[in-house]
Amino acid sequence: MDEFQYDNRIVRDFAIATILFGLIGMLVGLLAALQLVFPNLNFDLPFLTFSRIRPLHTNAVIFAFVGNGFFTGLYYSVPRVLRTPIWSPALSRFHFWAWQAIILGAAISLPMGFTTSKEYAELEWPFDIAIAVVWVSALVNIIMTTINRRVEHIYAAVWFYIASFVTVAMLHVVNSVELPISFMKSYSVYAGVQDALVQWWYGHNAVAFFLTTPYLGLMYYFLPKAANRPIYSYRLSIVHFWALIFLYIWAGPHHLLYTSLPEWAQTLGTVFSVMLIAPSWGGMMNGLMTLRGAWDKVREDVVLKFMVVAITAYGMATFEGPMLSLKNVNAIAHYTDWIVAHVHVGALGWNGFLTFGILYWLFPRLYNRPLYSTKAANFHFWIGTLGIIFYTIPMYWAGWVQSSMWKEFTQEGLLKYPNFLETVTALKPLYFLRSVGGTLYLVGFVVMIYNLWMTALKGKLVPTETAKAMPLNAIWHAEKSEYWHRRLLERKPLALTIFSLVAVAIGGMIEMIPTFLVESNVPTIASVKPYTPLELQGRDIYVREGCYVCHTQMIRPFRSEIERFGEYSKSGEFVYDHPHQWGSKRTGPDLQRLGGKYPDSWHYNHMEDPTSMSPGSIMPRYGWLLENDLDTTTTKAKIKAMQTLGVPYEKGYEHQANADLVKQEKEIQERLKQSGIKTAANKEIIALIAYMQRLGTDIKK
Repeated sequence: MDEFQYDNRIVRDFAIATILFGLIGMLVGLLAALQLVFPNLNFDLPFLTFSRIRPLHTNAVIFAFVGNGFFTGLYYSVPRVLRTPIWSPALSRFHFWAWQAIILGAAISLPMGFTTSKEYAELEWPFDIAIAVVWVSALVNIIMTTINRRVEHIYAAVWFYIASFVTVAMLHVVNSVELPISFMKSYSVYAGVQDALVQWWYGHNAVAFFLTTPYLGLMYYFLPKAANRPIYSYRLSIVHFWALIFLYIWAGPHHLLYTSLPEWAQTLGTVFSVMLIAPSWGGMMNGLMTLRGAWDKVREDVVLKFMVVAITAYGMATFEGPMLSLKNVNAIAHYTDWIVAHVHVGALGWNGFLTFGILYWLFPRLYNRPLYSTKAANFHFWIGTLGIIFYTIPMYWAGWVQSSMWKEFTQEGLLKYPNFLETVTALKPLYFLRSVGGTLYLVGFVVMIYNLWMTALKGKLVPTETAKAMPLNAIWHAEKSEYWHRRLLERKPLALTIFSLVAVAIGGMIEMIPTFLVESNVPTIASVKPYTPLELQGRDIYVREGCYVCHTQMIRPFRSEIERFGEYSKSGEFVYDHPHQWGSKRTGPDLQRLGGKYPDSWHYNHMEDPTSMSPGSIMPRYGWLLENDLDTTTTKAKIKAMQTLGVPYEKGYEHQANADLVKQEKEIQERLKQSGIKTAANKEIIALIAYMQRLGTDIKK
């Protein structure tokens, strides 16, 4: 028998990071929610404005809270399942400190406006490189640990861990191919339709392989442990795993239904999304059926309460997702708060509650004493559940209200609510209720922090645990009747890794290669020209300020949208957009046909004080744009980058670009002067106006 030790210190460290960054992420989320009711809560500070802190909230919750939660469970369960210590403690420490450094970098850079504008992948190129390095180092550590195991077969939890690492690495690298122009600024190498497809191939599967499959691995380990029951069905776990990772990767295009994405790609996304119900619910049933004969424990054990609600929320979210991918349902829900509710059923219920259950189970074992207060844990469970209800129901309601008001016509055939602001002001009470739900959930989280703190304080960390097991070569044997999956894959971690990569790569390749190579997928439009240097600078300000968070630039071919916003969007309009700005949520109106709709003075006044142009608006003031000087030292590098990416500026134009920029600045300055507005020509607001006045003007209705 070999004697070895499990390291609990790395588990403890990731658990503390989970709690700390979870608190920060949820506080930022609550602030963002309140700003939709009280926009002045940004205190006129750019780095506290909704459009900048919303990406901070999503990144903090996904990669800091859920990510650290996954690593907490990973470093506890993998050695015990494989009966061997983690292969490299040094890589484990590197993983921990480097991941926290990336999170801190995100917390600083995103509010400062350094963003790629790609949802869930907003971090700029230096962070992208760091993420890839850290992620691959952790993958190597897990695979080597698996190779050095002291058990014959690799348990289901480890399958999900390995597939998660492999797929996220692939997604991250492909989506983050960008051309740097400075230390914290880059342009996506993809444009328009292709960029949108790659982004939502990544975005949907970031949900799949960062928020779902890793936590399914945690479920397969911690639920049987907490219930003291074996997993319900080994064969169901096999079907669940392979069907899930193969089907999930195809589903990204369902985020782009009715957009300019080719119809065949939209249809593929819908078909595979609907098929996802089967493996998703197979996994849910495998979890819930594990508790057969143990439901009496659920009544008494707070850990199992959290886990049961988490698995139920997973089932709800994975039923709703395929339903939302049906075109008739998507036409109602997309761009509305319904999607916000759907996402938070998964985030608060599935990820949040499973994390809480794992932490409540782990801390007494890490600190060798019972949980400080079971009553406090039960209070956390009930107030957290109430928080989820108060959050999601108002958002579902808001989604229905939005869609109904957007689409309603009078008997005369006119839009009943032609002013988009009418739909916004109608939602304020529901936004307030959402913030109440978030507050309740946060209160429960704070109670958990106190409970776990007191548990640790009254106990003492068990830094290592000694275990014994026979070496693999002493126990290896094969039986003729052995199930094929065990014989071919569960004994061979490298084969399992390669097959997982192949399973997840197929769908992405079939969707992306034709979209990139077959020209008919993105027909060009002769009248669509590259942005002028000033418009390009203005577009970068639009990206920096996070305008895509609240505004779309994609008019779907619906009568209601064409009547409200103008001619529906064509794929050829976006061929020079690096990256695309289609957006995914309409808190404000679509801007695709904004150019020429209002005079320059309207935009100037609107950014200075939105309520002066739109009484009742919940948009914050962007007064700093009127004061900041435009940095034209970057113009040359930006034009050269665009030329590298295939945008047809004339050769050598980068040397003329700033002269043209100044000329256009003075034209806008003069128009503002005629409207009674005096401002310097070199202000950021001038560039932003230039960009907004260009939007949608390249094609005729």
